[in-house]
Amino acid sequence: VQFVESGGGLVQPGGSLRLSCAASGFTFSSHAAGWFRQAPGKERQFVAAISSLSYSTDYADSVKGRFTISRDNAKNTVYLQMNSLRPDDTAVYYCNKDTTTARLKKGEMDYWGKGTLVTVSS
Repeated sequence: VQFVESGGGLVQPGGSLRLSCAASGFTFSSHAAGWFRQAPGKERQFVAAISSLSYSTDYADSVKGRFTISRDNAKNTVYLQMNSLRPDDTAVYYCNKDTTTARLKKGEMDYWGKGTLVTVSS
């Protein structure tokens, strides 16, 4: 199993970024996928999840209305469109997978990629 996150960077408050995560080593289209983040000095937290065939999505309250998760099963890739970014969105963002979105939200996966750093600052 491998996850390669990309798309992070430095952005001003109110700006936008689109993160990508290329997954490999498993049947991507059979699994829910999602994003987590870890801010400095804090625990990793759930951000967003999408079901295997994109029928349903789920978001943390802190990002609802600002972030949108999507996926392309033909490319084994999950995306996170982040708009109206705030300084408290600053974190390393990780993607992962599980059998269902409910299980994925618990974040009890053994393997994590390197993540991509998002810094929101003026």
